[in-house]
Amino acid sequence: MTRRRGIPGARAVHHVAYTVPDLEQAVEFFVEVVGAELIYTEGPVQDREGDWMTRKLAVDASAVARVAMLRMGPVTNLELFEYTAPDQRCELPRNSDWGGHHLAIHVTDVDAAAAYLRTQPGVRVLGDPETITDGPIAGDRWVYFLTPWGMQMELIDIPAGAPFEQETAARPYQSDRPWANR
Repeated sequence: MTRRRGIPGARAVHHVAYTVPDLEQAVEFFVEVVGAELIYTEGPVQDREGDWMTRKLAVDASAVARVAMLRMGPVTNLELFEYTAPDQRCELPRNSDWGGHHLAIHVTDVDAAAAYLRTQPGVRVLGDPETITDGPIAGDRWVYFLTPWGMQMELIDIPAGAPFEQETAARPYQSDRPWANR
């Protein structure tokens, strides 16, 4: 009998989630600038009588959250949280920090996407797009940018036929069709 690895019944990543300083600002940015579709908002989410927030979300028992769920493309859901909590840290982690992160957006033309972002208020594109010339993702074009509140994001295009495709049958998801809401 072959033992299956991993979480029983796991099928896909349902969503990625980020905590933002201002939920309305973040929703507006992801809808108007990135092109996401707002699915719902909810909140405030809080527990007035116990420690549910600590037990279930690992935050201070008196924390209060507001939440938005957005759809980005055919397979990605993005959940945004805005918390208020007495022990809240308000610094964004760098990529090199534990818990550091970034969200990468697959685009068909990194240069055009970067040029567009340079026209958006508060967005900072970190230099010019780069092309990776060797290694498993040679041909990849990418550039990082920061949202108006400082969240790290990336524009990326890995063309078909990347060198890693010669080594494995596994493939990262890449959409070959535009986002459904456009």
